[in-house]
Amino acid sequence: MIGDLLIVGGGLAGAGLAIPLAEAGWRVTLVEREPGPHDKVCGEFLSGEAGLYLRALGIDPTALGAVPIGRVRIAGRRRDAVVDLPFAAASLSRRVLDEALLARAVTAGVTLHRGRRVMALDDGFIARLDDGTHLTAPQVALATGKHDLRGHRRPPGHQNDLVGFKRHFRLSPEQASALAGHVELMLFADGYAGLEPIEHGLANLCLVVRQSRLAALGGTWPALLDHVAAAVPLLGRRLAGAAGIGARALAISTIPYGYVAAPAQPGLWRLGDQAAVIPSFSGDGMSIALHSARLAADHLIAGRSSAAFQARLAADVGAQVRRATTLSRALVHPGAQVGLLLAARVLPGLMDLVARATRVPDRALLVRAPRGGTA
Repeated sequence: MIGDLLIVGGGLAGAGLAIPLAEAGWRVTLVEREPGPHDKVCGEFLSGEAGLYLRALGIDPTALGAVPIGRVRIAGRRRDAVVDLPFAAASLSRRVLDEALLARAVTAGVTLHRGRRVMALDDGFIARLDDGTHLTAPQVALATGKHDLRGHRRPPGHQNDLVGFKRHFRLSPEQASALAGHVELMLFADGYAGLEPIEHGLANLCLVVRQSRLAALGGTWPALLDHVAAAVPLLGRRLAGAAGIGARALAISTIPYGYVAAPAQPGLWRLGDQAAVIPSFSGDGMSIALHSARLAADHLIAGRSSAAFQARLAADVGAQVRRATTLSRALVHPGAQVGLLLAARVLPGLMDLVARATRVPDRALLVRAPRGGTA
């Protein structure tokens, strides 16, 4: 028996759970499969709620280089619209943020197994690692993000036909200046893309596309990128003269948008994307991951059950996930895309309602902004 809790996955949810438990005196072991800093398919958008949770964990996004975001630009083939975000936001790469959280977890006393993969989780919570090690714990938290652990696969969501891609770019100085302070939502037939600045003068492009459209384009990233840049002239301008960072784009298929975990096996805790998968356009996936971590920590320290935690988390974010998924299903249709652009131009207040309807609600937050402070 390794201690009080085994956490599988060292991203926002896994490290976010490990830190407060270790600080409360729990013996926590965390297994992270990646041996070092790495990128993930993620929009890398930090809402105000995410910032609150991070600071409560001892992480200052601004000190890590997070870029402030204040406006959203929605663009299609022929028109675009710009509206102010109804909350403070920022953007920061997962490569930087995840490493800061893992370092904080180790400092707090967490035992970290890095570069090791959990191959299976057997009855009795025996985790079999790829090096032959067996780790046994009384309770296990699954925080493996969009990747399922064998034998513990999530059921389908309500929108399962999208493939996600992500790549960082260094834009030309002119285009980087035009993008500054904005997140840009770009709409094309059978998908949508998000572009925003991140630290070190880079930009993150993250998009989802229907599997059928990707197959029709030959299934390759270069063909898809050319197609989207042609369909959305704004993206074509942004990427003119841009340099891709890294050898290739990252991809993930069959994202279960709309999935929310129900209470299951006692002692098994699902966090982050293992607990709820909100469509990427909402920009609230990182907030949900951090909220789930804090909620799980509070339940564990108080001696409450994993079933009570999953039920509470579903109550906290289920409605937001459902609303966002309904909108996401509409967003891949050209007619709905035109309607959204018109609404953004004529009724900018409607965009505020959309943003608020797909966030972790204020009533559910477990961390509050200091008096006189900002989110």
